[in-house]
Amino acid sequence: MNKIITEELINERLEAKGFGEKQINDEELARKAVLKYYGVELTNTYGSKADFNIYEESTVDGYTIWIATHNTANISISEDVHYYDGDLNSALVDFIKYSNGDEDFPEIVYVDDLSASFIDYAIEELFTELAEKFEEEITNELIDEGYEEQD
Repeated sequence: MNKIITEELINERLEAKGFGEKQINDEELARKAVLKYYGVELTNTYGSKADFNIYEESTVDGYTIWIATHNTANISISEDVHYYDGDLNSALVDFIKYSNGDEDFPEIVYVDDLSASFIDYAIEELFTELAEKFEEEITNELIDEGYEEQD
């Protein structure tokens, strides 16, 4: 009797890794899984020794801008200042993907609003990437264990 790879079997293993259907349907679980995988922690406590900072500022003439920087003492206008908050998810994704944190010593990201939509977009993008990566790995593991793919 042949062992067949099913979506249920893949999902069971994805959920064990934190990237299955259960996590897809729960934003908080998805956020936890992504941040744990990359060794990143989000905080809204100003003054924390953050490795990356995302916050809102106002210009002298009353416009709102957003800063996304590693170094708040040396802000680069051309690289760190964003006119639209919709650009911030890319900055956050890049930082998280290339961070060097781990579970015991996470990289800290200061965000003045932890419920900002750009965080949700960044987490969703990273979650999808990781889920696809893990699904491929799990499928290969199952094939190595003697399972066959369905036709």
